[in-house]
Amino acid sequence: MMRPEQNRQTTARIRHPTAALILAAGLLLLLATAAQAQTLTVLHTFSGGADGYEPYAGVTLDQQGRIYGTTSAGGSHGEGVVFRLVREGEGWVFSPIYTFGSQDHDGNDPVSRVVFGPGGLLYGTTSGGGAEDHGTVFSLQPPATACKAVLCPWIETILYSFTGGADGATPLYGDLTFDQAGNIYGTASYGGSSDDGVVFKLTRSGSSWTESVLCNFSSSGANPTSGVIFDSAGNLYGTTSTYGPDFLGTVYELSPTQSGWSETTLYYFMGDTGAGSGGLIMDAQGDLFGITGGLNGGFSSAYELTPQNGSWSFTQLQNFGNEYIGALASPTFDSHSNLYGPLPTVDDGFTGEIFQLTPSGNQWVYSSFYTFNGDSSGIPLGAVTFDASGNMYGTGIAGGSDYDGTVWEITP
Repeated sequence: MMRPEQNRQTTARIRHPTAALILAAGLLLLLATAAQAQTLTVLHTFSGGADGYEPYAGVTLDQQGRIYGTTSAGGSHGEGVVFRLVREGEGWVFSPIYTFGSQDHDGNDPVSRVVFGPGGLLYGTTSGGGAEDHGTVFSLQPPATACKAVLCPWIETILYSFTGGADGATPLYGDLTFDQAGNIYGTASYGGSSDDGVVFKLTRSGSSWTESVLCNFSSSGANPTSGVIFDSAGNLYGTTSTYGPDFLGTVYELSPTQSGWSETTLYYFMGDTGAGSGGLIMDAQGDLFGITGGLNGGFSSAYELTPQNGSWSFTQLQNFGNEYIGALASPTFDSHSNLYGPLPTVDDGFTGEIFQLTPSGNQWVYSSFYTFNGDSSGIPLGAVTFDASGNMYGTGIAGGSDYDGTVWEITP
C-alpha cells in the first residue's frame, strides 16, 4: 500500500490512501453555536517515540475502566503500538502493551480499534504487514505470569495474514465483531475476486483459524472501510465507501443461506448525503444509524435506516454540510439514547467537533457537544466511547506539542 511522505512539522501524517483523500477534502470549521459546558482533559500526549503516534481509531474500555487503543505509527520498531491507560489517583498511567514489528511477519499500521472478544482477549487488525504485507488479524493476551518490569508486553498471536488475493487485503478502520460461537467477522478494503474488498470470517480450527470470504464486492458497491455488525437474527450489516450510481458507496445486508451468504443493497449514497466511509450501529428496535464522510461527495451527514414492510426507509438526521469532512467511525449512543460522533476537519488549527443528536418526538435535535478550536487535543477522527459515569473518551489524530496525537476525556 502506498504511503505518502510524512511531515512531522505540519498537519497529521496521513499514511493511508482513503484517509488522505478524506482529510484533503477538509474546509474551514463551521463554528458551533451551542454553549459548551463540557470539560476536556488530555490524558496522554503521544511523543512520536516508543509510545507511538497518529491514533486513527477510538479507544475501548474494560470493566475496570482501563483504556485500550492503537497508534498507526511509532513504537520501538516504528510500526505502531497497542497501548493501555490505567487510572491511578488523580491521573492516568500510560504503557504500550504491544509494539508491532516485535516478531517475524508481524502486522503494522493498525488503524482500527482493539476490541475484547472470545476468551477475554483483545482482537484487532493491521492494515499492513503480515506474511504477504497485506495486513493481519491478531489477538493479544497478558503475560501468563506476573511481570515485575515497568513495561510488560502482552503476547500477540497472528490469527491470519492476508495474501492480497481472493482472501482480501488491507483491513482498515472497522472494528472486528464476533458471533456466539466465537467466530470473527470483519472487512478488507481491497482484494477479493474483483479487488474491491471482501467481508471475511475467521473460524477456529483447533489452535489455528481458517478464513472464508462471505461477500466479494464489485461495482455495485466496493471498498469497505468500516466493519460489520449483527442483528438478533444473525444478519450482517455494513457500508461500502465507493461505487454505486453516484460512486459514493452503499449500505448492505448479508443474510445467511444454506449455500452461503446473500447480499442485499439497502441504500445507495447520493451527492447530498456523503460517502459511506463510516460504520453502523443498531438500536434496540433494529434501526441502523451511521455517519457519512466527505470522501468524493463533499458532504457529511448522520442518517437512520428503518425497516418497513420488507424494505428500508432512509432518513437524513442532520446534514453537516461540506465544512466537515465526515468520519471514518461509527456513531455511538449514550445511556439516554443520544447519538454522538466525530466530525473532523483540517486547517491550520487542527479543528473539528463531536456532534450530539437528541431524540425529540419524531425528530432529532442537533447540537455541538464539544468543539475542538485548535487546542492541543487534536482532530477527532475515531469513534467515541462512554464509561459507566457518562464520561466520554476518544483520540485526536493530531495534537499535543509535536502534533503526534492525544487521548482525551470529556466530562459533563
